[in-house]
Amino acid sequence: MKVGMIGLGRMGEGMSRRLIAAGHEVHGYRNNYKKAEEQFEAGYISGCTTSLEGLVQVVHAGTSLTGDVPGVFMMVVPAETVEDTLNELLQFCVEGDIIIDHGNSNFKDSRRRAERLSKLGIQYIDCGTSGGVYGLERGYCLMVGGADHAVSVCRPIFDALSPGIDGAPRTDDGSWVSPAERGWLRCGGPGAGHFVKMVHNGVEYGMMQAYAEGFNILHEANAGAKYVKEGDAEVAPMDCPEDYCYDIDVAEVAELWRRGSVVGSWLLDLTATVLRSDRELSKFDGGVSDSGEGRWTVHSAVDLGIPAPVITTALFSRFESRRLGRFANKVLNGMRAMFGGHDVR
Repeated sequence: MKVGMIGLGRMGEGMSRRLIAAGHEVHGYRNNYKKAEEQFEAGYISGCTTSLEGLVQVVHAGTSLTGDVPGVFMMVVPAETVEDTLNELLQFCVEGDIIIDHGNSNFKDSRRRAERLSKLGIQYIDCGTSGGVYGLERGYCLMVGGADHAVSVCRPIFDALSPGIDGAPRTDDGSWVSPAERGWLRCGGPGAGHFVKMVHNGVEYGMMQAYAEGFNILHEANAGAKYVKEGDAEVAPMDCPEDYCYDIDVAEVAELWRRGSVVGSWLLDLTATVLRSDRELSKFDGGVSDSGEGRWTVHSAVDLGIPAPVITTALFSRFESRRLGRFANKVLNGMRAMFGGHDVR
């Protein structure tokens, strides 16, 4: 298939390279045309243009706009730029075209966009894409939402991007292979793909937080050896300092848990790698961003009346990591100072 790739950063480039390796023709557009030319010269894309208009013209050339193969355009841009990119792209698209949003858009926005584009005869597919910078080698997990016909047309794209059946051991050794076993799934109509990806990222928040907290406990397991009892009424004393005199090599534990443990995962693999290179993680300041999906997952849990304490706490921990609760802590300082004359810490 001939496709237009909008956004050629780390994700877009990796996806383009997988598509080309599978025999597809990928023409790309990015704001930095010089960088796009370098990617073309490296063989990462089939061609590049200086504008979205030029990209649409190239993709449409030789494509039957009224047949079974419409113009297909893949957007791999940040969620906050999707709307502007889409509005510009629509100036040049025609009836029958298909636009795939591979970013982390809010599923409600994806539903709205799909409805808007359907009135123009253009299909909008929301495709939650997981795999990061490792997707080029490992393949991408694709959570797809959209009209069944449009998704079917784009199946060769999804097959090329996904890990394939060998990406994980099979849970059912029957002869029939489900789409999910290939690494991609049409989760439902418009918005369903980004809804599933939203929850996927919420789960990711919880998993990452559990690892972080566990390793932090291990990191501080030698606190008893450094403990000095001061008789300070402001701080509860450690009951048995001698219980916490373990000088544990956290990097080695991470490596250990990768082998045969029930908590093993790709996230743990990545954690072990970063701890191996810098045991104190000195290049990080501890402030953790949240890109939106965690918040949206919590919002949806509230809308549905479903408890999600782990994901919610993981999200709030990220807020605290950026000291967004600092003023509240100052209020606590003030109250304690006023009612009990407690020292400020």
